Amino acid sequence: MATDALRPLVRKAYADAATKAAAVVPGKRPLACTPHSGLGCGSPTTIAGLTPGDWVLDLGCGAGFDCLAAAVEVGRRGRVVGVDMTPEMVRLASRHARDADVPTVSFVQAEIESLPFPDASFDVVMSNCVINLCADKQRIFAEAWRVLKPGGRLAVADIVAVALLPVELHGELALHTGCVAGATALEGLAAMLREAGFASAEIAIAQHGRSVIDSWAPGRAIQHFVAAANITATKQARDISR
Repeated sequence: MATDALRPLVRKAYADAATKAAAVVPGKRPLACTPHSGLGCGSPTTIAGLTPGDWVLDLGCGAGFDCLAAAVEVGRRGRVVGVDMTPEMVRLASRHARDADVPTVSFVQAEIESLPFPDASFDVVMSNCVINLCADKQRIFAEAWRVLKPGGRLAVADIVAVALLPVELHGELALHTGCVAGATALEGLAAMLREAGFASAEIAIAQHGRSVIDSWAPGRAIQHFVAAANITATKQARDISR
């Protein structure tokens, strides 16, 4: 599906989900990967190797749960910024941060294909089941590379394609806005990461996701075509010896 056609559909799905999730209790997440208040398909904070003092950017932060988890790891000297394209999600995430009394977390409304931050601003860029929803994934990885500091880390939990999705499934709107139809094959993702400039890229299939994926579209056997994966990479530090 073309970028211009997909973006408003995903935006509306997220906005509707944020409105419905206004009363969500932090820590209690529904078991589905359709756009909503905070669920992803993995734990980017776990694979990011966060350390005290890190500055972290969350692409497609939703209700901010991963940002709040990251804030615990980076401590008072660190900062966490969540980006989401819908004002509804940004308001919901900001409310959760206020309720949790975490002043080191903030949220910005923006599109992750065009980040409003200077080059080399963050130690870690993370994302949880969002990049697969976007048509221009190459641009997203390029932007992530740009805003990372030299030596910075990319940590993404997302859905990847492990087999060619049937045409009848690929065209379904519900699967585009629900983390399935936009999934990219492993080889394609690896190539995008290299093109963006990342080094040491690793894409590991997460074993926990099969039954959950099956629950997104019962009876459609989509677990044979897509899988949850942990995607990590680094922005090489400058060689100061030269």
